[in-house]
Amino acid sequence: MHPNEPGKPQEPEERKPSGKAARPTDVTTETLLADRSMGAVPVGWDADMAVTALYSAHFRSLVRLAVLLVRDMATAEEVVQDAFVAIHGAWRRLRDPDKALAYLRQSVVNRSRSVLRHRAVVEKYAPKGLPDAPSAENGAIGELERSAVIEALRALPTRQREALVLRYYGDLSEAEIAHAMGISKGAVKSHTARGMAALRSVLEKMS
Repeated sequence: MHPNEPGKPQEPEERKPSGKAARPTDVTTETLLADRSMGAVPVGWDADMAVTALYSAHFRSLVRLAVLLVRDMATAEEVVQDAFVAIHGAWRRLRDPDKALAYLRQSVVNRSRSVLRHRAVVEKYAPKGLPDAPSAENGAIGELERSAVIEALRALPTRQREALVLRYYGDLSEAEIAHAMGISKGAVKSHTARGMAALRSVLEKMS
């Protein structure tokens, strides 16, 4: 009997999988941006969606943080971009995607340290010559660099500078700073206290 003949029940049409996993439709970029402080990412987002939203929400603030650590805009942007590339590649391996922003901060701090170590080696062995002409990037942060506080921060040891930048410019808690720097909360308190004392001393000498 023909399947369309009356009296025989119609079999449901078989649907073949499209080959692409359906993306969640009940979450939007605003869902992520509404919780910037925690860097929360909706469950089910793939790497492209999550990293795009994180980039939109936090790129500028992370660059401002990196500028204070590496002391030039172009390098700071490279550091932050590299951190986003890294988190995209590691997205499936993240144990807790809701802590993606903390991962990014830690990556920015670690990469800034690497930049400073490399810079120190290059400067140590670089031949002495005429000073370089000021770049466009240096001009872009000229106002920032002229600040007495920023100049004083530059004179501090690396860990003290990181602790103060993360606390007073990044507005992070001690626990968040400890995670970003890879140290204990007790060490954060110590670096912050010593950094503040040294900062006062440097500012007094500059005044």
